[in-house]
Formats: sequence, C-alpha cells, structure tokens
Amino acid sequence: MESLNKKQLSVCVVGATGATGHLLVSQLLDQGSHVKVIVRSAKKIENLVGEHPNLEIIEGNLLEIKPSELVEILADCQAVASCLGHNLSFRGIFGKPRRLVTDAVQILCKSISNQKNNQPVKFVLMNTTGNRNRDLNERVSFVHKCLINLIRLLIPPHADNEAAAEYLRTQIDSSDPIEWVVVRPDTLKDALSISEYEIHPSPVRDALFDPGQTTRINVAHFMSELIFDDKVFQQWKGQMPTIYNKV
Repeated sequence: MESLNKKQLSVCVVGATGATGHLLVSQLLDQGSHVKVIVRSAKKIENLVGEHPNLEIIEGNLLEIKPSELVEILADCQAVASCLGHNLSFRGIFGKPRRLVTDAVQILCKSISNQKNNQPVKFVLMNTTGNRNRDLNERVSFVHKCLINLIRLLIPPHADNEAAAEYLRTQIDSSDPIEWVVVRPDTLKDALSISEYEIHPSPVRDALFDPGQTTRINVAHFMSELIFDDKVFQQWKGQMPTIYNKV
C-alpha cells in the first residue's frame, strides 16, 4: 500500500465518542482527512470535536446496521480504526453486549472483505497490554497467569479485548484485503497535549504488577501515524505493538 495523501484519505472510526476515540477523530480531521464516525449520538460527537466539513456522522448502533449498508459506508474508506471499549460501570462491564469489541471487529472486517474493489484497507484496533500476543513468546510470571485467568472469567471486557485481537490474528489472512495492527497501551491517563512515547513489539513492564502509563492523546497520535504513514504501518503490520509514555 502506497503512502496515503492525507487530504484524500477517508477513515471510518468506531468508538469515536470514547475518551480516546474523539481524540483520534480530532487528529484525523486536523490533518485534512475525511472522517466517518458511526455513533449512537450525533450531538455527543459534535460536542466533543465540534462541527467540521470533513466529519460525516452516521447515527446508529454499529451492531444493528444492515450488512449492505455497512458495506456502502466503508466503500471509499482506506482505513478503519476502532477505539471501542466497555463503559466502566456495572452495566458496561457485566451487561450486554459482552462481545462488543469482538462483534464490531468481525462485522467491520466482513464488510471490508465484501467490497467490490478489493483494495487494501488498514485496520487499527486499540487494545491493552494486559492482552498477550500469542505470536510471540511474551513471558509472564505464574502469578500473573493465574490472575489473568481470574480476570478473564470475572471481567468480560478483558476476554472481549482478547477475542477481538485473536480474530484479527487468526482469521485474517492474505486472501483478505485487510492489513491490521493492534495497538496495546498500558494504564491510560488523560493529557492535554502529545508527548514523547515509546513503541515496543511486546510489553516491557508487567501490566498487573509493574504497569506503565500511556496518555490517551499519545495513543490517538500513534494510531493516526499508522493510518497516515505507510512506513510506520509496514513496520508494525500484523503485529501488536505496545505504547508507553517516555519517562
């Protein structure tokens, strides 16, 4: 895939009203791209990023959009980014849909694969350092493994994040027009501006017992770099890089 002209680039973002998602939308718009967002509330995304001529709002529930309509929405998109996550409330963590992220990834990928032009599409998924990349030998302690197993059983969003990344890792192959990267930030924090950060193939800290920090605006910046800069994307294509604020 050739480097993309920012002014000609069309990107679809899901999870756009989230704490990281709206920052990504703002950065994409600031760089001149056309951004489509699929959101439940048009008013909410407008309050977060303001009105913009290059912002196209599709109001509705992603999981309930007809497949033919989603194919049409994504028809001119060269990239898709997901910042979807579960709300940190009792209902958000334990209520339905429990497979929000996984179901969204599957629906989006199937719609991309059903495109008639069959052009490569970048898919950038926001995930977590708590999820291991099973393509690599990412070693963790026995206690870590036990605790993750418990979290996986008791906290549905963690299992959902794992399953979403696994779908891309195991179900997308060379016959699909999808090229993916899974971005794994550590403990998320808010910040007003982009700062220096580090990218690693695997976690360099224990996500449970020695977590690092990543600002949401830095995650958004790295995701936008993956979308716009083909050299960066090719470096991490088919991988699950971790991102930490530089200390």
